[in-house]
Amino acid sequence: MVLGLATAAPLLAQGEQSTAPYAYRQLDDPAKEEKAQALMETLRCLQCQGQSIADSDAPIAGSMRSLVRERIEAGEDPEAIRSWLMERYGDYVSYAPRITGLTWPLFAVPAVLLLLAFLLLRRLFTGSAKPGEGA
Repeated sequence: MVLGLATAAPLLAQGEQSTAPYAYRQLDDPAKEEKAQALMETLRCLQCQGQSIADSDAPIAGSMRSLVRERIEAGEDPEAIRSWLMERYGDYVSYAPRITGLTWPLFAVPAVLLLLAFLLLRRLFTGSAKPGEGA
């Protein structure tokens, strides 16, 4: 009896219908599908981390693809969808993070370090060869 239940469970699970109807199905309108695809390529899969939801086969990526397509189909703006997903999952979900009061140093520090390196190298190269000194 227990063995029968154990073998029947996978068969029942395979028969269940997906809750994400647009996970692997494209929208009928090519223009809307293009918008959805462009947005999906800028959103990170939360499970795979290195892939966009457009490329990932993870279940959560399928659900996110379906959400994006459903909202695009309903006429929602892609940036509004991105903002909604970032509110829901955090800034990490987007490959294009927002500059906020907490994140601006992440963008400013590399620029400051490059400027500092440029000034130090310039000083090093222009200050070592003084006019009138021979080799």
